[in-house]
Amino acid sequence: MKALLFVAMGGALGAVLRYSISSGIYNWFGRSFPYGTLVVNVIGSLAIGLLSVLLIEKFNVSQEVKLGLVVGVLGALTTFSTFSWDTVDLLQQGLIQKALLNVLLNVVVCISAVWVGTVWAKSMV
Repeated sequence: MKALLFVAMGGALGAVLRYSISSGIYNWFGRSFPYGTLVVNVIGSLAIGLLSVLLIEKFNVSQEVKLGLVVGVLGALTTFSTFSWDTVDLLQQGLIQKALLNVLLNVVVCISAVWVGTVWAKSMV
């Protein structure tokens, strides 16, 4: 039960962060491409790479805190479902090149961000 509370609190924070960050990005770059979703996915991917190492190897946090941060905050922040929705929306508008670019950037950049995060964190341990 305690773990669920940590996940719920982290999820609330992650959802607010996701909305705030993506809204700011859309205000800055416009909505011609799903930049907001891409940015939160990259930030979340980098953060999960960092936290997956640091929380265990450096800070030895409790399972509840790890669940709250990784599953809660980052689970709500990164949004594969929104990424998928954005991609389908681009396809339905006939913007095939933008849809493919969205898939390529989200997959390649986010996987790279997880890798960079883990390497970065290991250099801190």
